[in-house]
Amino acid sequence: MFTDGQNEDSRQVIPARSAASPVIGLDRDYEAAMNSVRSAIATFRGCSPDERAALQRDLDQLHAMAEKLAAGKVEIVVFGEISTGKSALINALVGEAVADVNVRGGWTKDVWNLSWKGAGYCVPGLADSQVVLIDTPGLNEVDGAQRALMAHEAAARADLVLFVVDSDLNDVEYSALLEIAATHKPIILVLNKADLYSPNDLSDLMSVFTGPRLAGIVDSQNVVPTTADPRQLEYFVESADGTARQEWRKPTPDVGALRERVLEVLAVEGKALVALNAAMYAADKSDRMGAMRVRMRNEKATATIWSFAVMKALGVASNPLAIADVLGGTAVDAVMVVTLGNVYGIEITTANARELITSILKAAGWVMLSEAAVSYTSSFFKAVTGGWGTLLTALPQGAAAGYGSYIVGQAARYYFEHGASWGQQGPKRVVTQILENTDKQSVLRRIKEEIKNKISINRYAQK
Repeated sequence: MFTDGQNEDSRQVIPARSAASPVIGLDRDYEAAMNSVRSAIATFRGCSPDERAALQRDLDQLHAMAEKLAAGKVEIVVFGEISTGKSALINALVGEAVADVNVRGGWTKDVWNLSWKGAGYCVPGLADSQVVLIDTPGLNEVDGAQRALMAHEAAARADLVLFVVDSDLNDVEYSALLEIAATHKPIILVLNKADLYSPNDLSDLMSVFTGPRLAGIVDSQNVVPTTADPRQLEYFVESADGTARQEWRKPTPDVGALRERVLEVLAVEGKALVALNAAMYAADKSDRMGAMRVRMRNEKATATIWSFAVMKALGVASNPLAIADVLGGTAVDAVMVVTLGNVYGIEITTANARELITSILKAAGWVMLSEAAVSYTSSFFKAVTGGWGTLLTALPQGAAAGYGSYIVGQAARYYFEHGASWGQQGPKRVVTQILENTDKQSVLRRIKEEIKNKISINRYAQK
């Protein structure tokens, strides 16, 4: 486990008071959002090095969200399929050529952001806050799976999504739109390249976007046509002397309606959007981190239980000394329980491990008595035969010992999974459920196979 001195996450993540990010005057929802992000980051302190390595990307993203929230940044992500004019839209909104625009599809290769200084909005109480436009790689791009993932991650982090299309939605766009809508953040559907359509065709498209198909997904007032990169028009200019010449001119981009709608949304919901998005983002990351950590720990615990069960089975089966085989097996169980505790980040001494094993065996009661009887009977037979009976008792005694260790391991895992507690059920009920849900014959068969394999490669076994 990490201590505050052992990992970078012990630092203050979101300053409560600072000149750069004053929080005086912020409402309780905003403060609650800050605390939710802090709490999500704090969960990493209980991670093992392996868990931490697997979750490092999520941790980095939470730190970025913490910094965004403290600064009061409002992130607007420009999302959509390739060649719909996302970069051109950013240029038109900002009023200068800041994003690369190319006639080839898939020109944007990475997620990047730009301060929208002309937006005219800041989060109340955060004087240094700013609106940030984020450009993303296009969807449905050849060899662009990683870029599509980056785009989806940017949309998940954003406070407002500009979903850019240049025609009716195809299947890829519709699926992506549904996915983003499921995050419960506002979406403005931008019909770009509106100058390519006749007035009637444009009206038909707008009717489709504001109709039943997108009802409940995008508000009709959030469907806005734009012309971010107008096509050049041919003009015939007549001079004073009566001569005429041909010129191609590029009209001014038409994004005024979009800019007004964005500012309307921010004016009404800006601070609430930032706070709600941060809280939901932190909750989603916490759920993901929790699920991944449980999966990793369960996988490691399962491997540990089987490893010790087989180790105990082989040790007991091959030990020719009476009583020593049983005592040795008990020692193996104690080490297994201590190891399982470490897997779940809980320290336990060998003495406490033995007490836990005793409580598990007592809870198992008569069900485990047959396995104990096999072990002690086999041990007695070894004593009577001076150790020569080891080969005869190897399989039954080893399998019984291994099965007992397996049950102890599963019960100990439950105990550690629940924070070193049996909960309201108590040990007897927990162990009974484990026994009922365990395929005993399958476990015994696997352990016996391990014993047979071990004996078969022992060149002294036949003697």
